[in-house]
Amino acid sequence: MLTNINQLDLSKTYTYTDYLKWQFKTRVEIIMGKVFKMSPAPSPIHKEVVSALNAALYHFLKGKECKVFPAPFDVRLDNDESDIKTVVQPDLCVICDLAKIDARGCTGAPDLVIEIISPATARKDLHEKFDLYERSGVKEYWIIHPFERTLTMFVLQGNGKYKPEKPLTEGDIVVSHVIEGFQLNLSDTFPNRAEEPLENYNENRI
Repeated sequence: MLTNINQLDLSKTYTYTDYLKWQFKTRVEIIMGKVFKMSPAPSPIHKEVVSALNAALYHFLKGKECKVFPAPFDVRLDNDESDIKTVVQPDLCVICDLAKIDARGCTGAPDLVIEIISPATARKDLHEKFDLYERSGVKEYWIIHPFERTLTMFVLQGNGKYKPEKPLTEGDIVVSHVIEGFQLNLSDTFPNRAEEPLENYNENRI
């Protein structure tokens, strides 16, 4: 039983079974068996954007079939439940097939995933997670840059590939293709004050 993240052997491939046994407090994700450390303390602007989006989605979806889940919320993205090698914690996800939800989180692709870029996780969100969500069949993927105050939406096409839409910024209205009727004014999403990232954007592999 591991109690310190530094005890991990990064040359190994890990599974969800391993993940459930770890006792250290550091939050991690596993993508195709490789371990990625999550930001220990997201910035205030990151938290405010998550809170604004969660509130808007929660109130819109209240009484409807879909539900929104903010992190920490485990999403297992493998077909073989006996050998799961991918478990992630999106900043926000919307799930419309409630049969995918169990006591441990979600099994299978959410309908909508939203990731708010942070300096330490930018590469993972733009590369590893982009490829993962596309391959897993996440129908709509939003990438939000809180410091640049922009949102880019990727919509899954019939060929299984994401098509990017025009990047949006404050004053623009986001219209979801997956959550029917849901619209969001980005001016209501970003806090009024300015805030600069504390570090350069980089990959956050352990």
